[in-house]
Parts: sequence; structure tokens; C-alpha cells
Amino acid sequence: MNVVIIRGRLSRPPEQRQLASGDQLVSYEVTVARPGQRAETVPVAWMQAPASAADFTVDEEVVVLGRVRRRFFGRDGITQSRTEVVAERVVPVRHRKRAKQVLLTALAAAGDEAEAMALG
Repeated sequence: MNVVIIRGRLSRPPEQRQLASGDQLVSYEVTVARPGQRAETVPVAWMQAPASAADFTVDEEVVVLGRVRRRFFGRDGITQSRTEVVAERVVPVRHRKRAKQVLLTALAAAGDEAEAMALG
């Protein structure tokens, strides 16, 4: 099971670009504050995102549902890697009903997966 839920604030403007494949990619940096600990910034990539995905603003609070991916790429002849969250959904927290639905959907899917593993 590879399910990630993040709630945090955008720490830089969304970056939208078209890949060589023709797919649209929107990239975010989401900063998650944890009481009593340092904040962590998580890179998020949303493939084939709706046009409105690039309209989010810096410091806007969002909920991200996705999965963790580590990708490898070459730069200057050196293989490098980056761990990021590949988003399935990104919803502004101000849209409470949609944000709640994203969380409930993720939790239900995780529960189904856990049950299948237990019966396995």
C-alpha cells in the first residue's frame, strides 16, 4: 500500500509545464508544520492536473492525496534521485466539503487494503 495524505501550505507558486510526452505537470512545494518540530517541505507533482491546479497561491493551505515515488535522472553525467509525492488530488482546505471527501476516500481505500492484507 502506498498512500500519502499531506496537509500543509504552499511555500512557492505552482509551476506548470508541458512534458515532452504532451502531459501537463503542475509542481508544488508543500510545507507541513509539526508542533514542536521543524517544518518539512514536501515536493508534490500532479500529472494531468486540471487547469485550475496552477491557480493556487503561496501560503494557501491544501490537502494532498497521493503516493510516494522516487525517481532517478541524470544531470551533468551524474545519476541523481528525488523523492516526491505524486498527487491524485490537491484540494484547498477552504473547500472543506471537498477536502473532507478526499480524506474519507483515502481512509476508506486504506481500510479496504488493510482488510485485504489481513485476509490475504
